[in-house]
Amino acid sequence: MSSPLFRRSLRSLAVAVAAIAAVMAVYIGMVVYLYDPEVNESLQLMQEAMPELFAAFGMANPSATLCDFLLNYLYGFMFTCLFVLLAAYMAQRLAVGPAKDGSLAWLLASPCSRPRLAVTLIAAQVAVVLLTVFLLWASEAAFCEALFPGELDQVALARANLGLVALGLFAASLCFASGFAFQRPSVALWAGAGACILFLLMGLAGTVGEGLEWVANLSPFSLYDAYGLAAGEADAAAGSVDLLGASTALFAAGAAAFCRRDFSL
Repeated sequence: MSSPLFRRSLRSLAVAVAAIAAVMAVYIGMVVYLYDPEVNESLQLMQEAMPELFAAFGMANPSATLCDFLLNYLYGFMFTCLFVLLAAYMAQRLAVGPAKDGSLAWLLASPCSRPRLAVTLIAAQVAVVLLTVFLLWASEAAFCEALFPGELDQVALARANLGLVALGLFAASLCFASGFAFQRPSVALWAGAGACILFLLMGLAGTVGEGLEWVANLSPFSLYDAYGLAAGEADAAAGSVDLLGASTALFAAGAAAFCRRDFSL
């Protein structure tokens, strides 16, 4: 791995990660505040009035505990969408953008081998996904402890967040593989990002369309079961392991494409 490239890659993504952490911290704080029984009663009335809308965004599950409440309003749609956007941004900054503007030339001219460069780019994305999940987790724990001390099941939430790492890595690896697999920059970016968006929409369609549950099950994102992970279910853990396996394969495919591709710089 190339330490200078690793640090440079992290610096190029730092502003985006900081912005995501700041915005999501505010959003998480608002969601935790809504768990207050008096406020939650109004929220339940809204849900009863617009059940299809809440279901479309994965927010229709009953919430008996604070952990379930977080899973309902954060993990069904918001965090999935967040990691799709982050994956597309990382692919643009680390793969598609440098190949398009010619800045990749100095990397290829360095004494580092292509496999070493590819491993470094992958390591940077893994680090960013891990850091983002940690910051989200820290915000959840901080707000829950401040507003409702002792009510959050930390172990259950930890299991859900470990699965979130697998989901984030899958989206990142898909966009990374796409970024180096295609010559045209627009195709390289949107083949992977578009696939992630399609998987997200398939999940939404399965929640609101009658008889369309099978559509959601076709999406790889359905392998991430936050509720099952929080409950310690073996099937949910197996789904996250499958996502990690797919991520490894896609990162390897992206690295292979990077090593073999003839870049026009």
